Amino acid sequence: MILGLTGKNGSGKGEAAKLLVSSGFIYYSLSDVLRDELKKKGKEITRENLIETGNRLRADGGASVLADKILAKLDPEKNYVIDSIRNPAEVKALKRRADFSLLNISAPQKVRFERVKARGRENDPHTFDEFVKIEKIEDKSDDPSKQQMNGTIALADFEVVNDSSLEALHEKIRGLLRELGKKNSRPGWDEYFMGIAKVAALRSNCIKRKVAAVIVKDKRIIATGYNGTPRGVQNCSDGGCPRCNSFGASGENLGECLCSHAEENAIVQSAYHGVGIKEATLYTTFSPCLMCTKMILNSGIKEVVYNAAYPMSDLSLRLMKEAYVQVRQVRED
Repeated sequence: MILGLTGKNGSGKGEAAKLLVSSGFIYYSLSDVLRDELKKKGKEITRENLIETGNRLRADGGASVLADKILAKLDPEKNYVIDSIRNPAEVKALKRRADFSLLNISAPQKVRFERVKARGRENDPHTFDEFVKIEKIEDKSDDPSKQQMNGTIALADFEVVNDSSLEALHEKIRGLLRELGKKNSRPGWDEYFMGIAKVAALRSNCIKRKVAAVIVKDKRIIATGYNGTPRGVQNCSDGGCPRCNSFGASGENLGECLCSHAEENAIVQSAYHGVGIKEATLYTTFSPCLMCTKMILNSGIKEVVYNAAYPMSDLSLRLMKEAYVQVRQVRED
């Protein structure tokens, strides 16, 4: 779960972030990128300098540059809270992640001014008129690289009104988290097993193409395999397969290739360890070649799910159809 926070000055974003951090969320702020930039330049960290630096970075690197820098740091298995979102392009960049939601913390303008006055920061406005004037500047701009608070808030998925006690704010956010937890999407079985196959492909030692296969039975992985030279033979990436290392045209001299295919290795590994694969499903990152197809048919595998189509797989697909092996394509880019 990634929860973004937006809201006008004094709305209570900081208090919301504190609660989320205490609940196990990892905190990031787009303003941290700006603070790092100011430190590099030896400038004082003030609200004015933060705004100016943010506008400059967006003008130079694109309106979503701050969000892009934070996105690069996020792991898919952790919960995050991202603060200080002030530009619609930042929201759109963050929403590339399906698990991202934007929360607007709001409060009446006079309530927010009293909070700002009470916290007593040196660079905060001291009069209500000054507070309103600054807010109007931050609300919207003809320059897309500058702060656009109104446009950012319009993209919020949820709003929490923070107009009473801190305890009330906390309870509203906990309620929202409970609702988001119910909607928290998990990958389906196809996405799950194909994702594991794509990770397994990174272990391939073939220098021409990295492919992997996962054999599954009763939603349990019973074998994996990736392409590369046979057990005990020098890795293809170390020169073990002359055909691959010649970098000849694809599809030529296949009989001279020393690399075993991913499906072949997964099936052979099952036999090596004495694991039955009859009636199993095979997930593979490429549709099987003819040789692997014959092994699939003879091993009793009942279903093949592939990601990308192998250029020479038409005959293989026809054979599997004839043998009543179910074949499906599931694209996971």
